[in-house]
Order: sequence, then structure tokens, then C-alpha cells
Amino acid sequence: MDYFTKWIEAEPLATITAANVQKFVWKNIITRFGIPYAIISDNGLQFTDKKFNNFLENLGI
Repeated sequence: MDYFTKWIEAEPLATITAANVQKFVWKNIITRFGIPYAIISDNGLQFTDKKFNNFLENLGI
């Protein structure tokens, strides 16, 4: 959710994996709105995955 506008981006996923979340973030957030300053999560396994964190670090998030 964007704190300023309260806009939410969501998509149902058959399986919630780090790879699927990474694809979602790229397709629905970064390519549409640009690179966010931060992403806040509930620390689910898909968000704490090493590959997902490397993806975010490479983008400067």
C-alpha cells in the first residue's frame, strides 16, 4: 500500500513463493510506478527469501 494515496496493489497467486512475489513486484509495481523507496512486509517466508532480498538490494530498495 502506498502510504500517501492508500493505493493497494494485489493479485491472487496459486502459490505464494518468492519467485512469484518477485514477478508481481516487477510487473505490477516497478514497471508501472518506478522503484519504491521501501517495501514493508509481514516477514513471510516469501519476503525473507535470499533471492528476493537480493532482487530488492540490486534495485536499491
